[in-house]
Formats: sequence, C-alpha cells, structure tokens
Amino acid sequence: MVEPLCRRLLDLIETKADQLTKAWLADVKARPDTQTYHSYDDDELYRRAYSVYSELSQWICEKTTKADIARHYTALGRQRFEEGFALSEVLQALILTRRHLWVLVRHEGLLDTALAMHQALNLSDRTILFFDRAAYYIAVGYEQAMAEAAVG
Repeated sequence: MVEPLCRRLLDLIETKADQLTKAWLADVKARPDTQTYHSYDDDELYRRAYSVYSELSQWICEKTTKADIARHYTALGRQRFEEGFALSEVLQALILTRRHLWVLVRHEGLLDTALAMHQALNLSDRTILFFDRAAYYIAVGYEQAMAEAAVG
C-alpha cells in the first residue's frame, strides 16, 4: 500500500509532469554548465525528461531496489557517454531534475499539510537516496563506457 504522502506525490507528478519537463528543458538549455544539451534536439530531451518525471514517483514510492536503479542508471551513464555528453553535464541535468521537483513540491504545498513530519522526512530521505544512487550509477556507467572506448 502506498503511503498518503507518496500517493500525493504520485498525483502531483502525474498532473504536473508536462510543467516539470518544460521547466527542466528551459533550464538545461539555458545554463552554461549544460552546453551539450543546448544543441541536442528539444523533442528528444523533452521525451527523456518527461519519462523520468513520469516514472520518478514510482521509483521513489514503490521502493525500487538498489539493483533496479543500478541497472537503469548505469545504462543511462553509458548512453550519455556514447552520445558525447560530459559527465558533469549529465550530473547537472540530474540535479536540475531533482531541483525542479522540489520547487514544485514546495510551491504546491505538498509538505505544508497536517501530515506527520515523519512521513515528510521519510519521503525526503527516499528521494535524496534515489537521486544519490542515480548519480552514482550514472557515473559508473559513464566510466565503464569511457574505459571501454579507451581500450577498443
């Protein structure tokens, strides 16, 4: 059973995924520390970011395993290396994904209700852990692809 706060997060992301994606896309296209994204196809970036936001709450609320996150984000790191993105850009894009989510959560008042503080902290901890693991496994996949490219 999904906790009430997770249910609210699921509902919020589901209804605001397009808004989140557009805000992220505008940000990643404008920032000087995400240069490769500036020349990348807008529709493809939108599709990728929308997919992340659409799946994000399930990754957080459905207690996705560390192995699931490792598998998905290691592959993503490898893919971004092969596409020519700098690792710093990929990690900055991930940071922006998290930042836009929390700006929305705060703006929408998701955590400003009478819900127990324990639930809010638990959700925050799971979200931080998810993004930390995603960043780590992106770097692992990226470094694996970089090592293979150097050898072969």
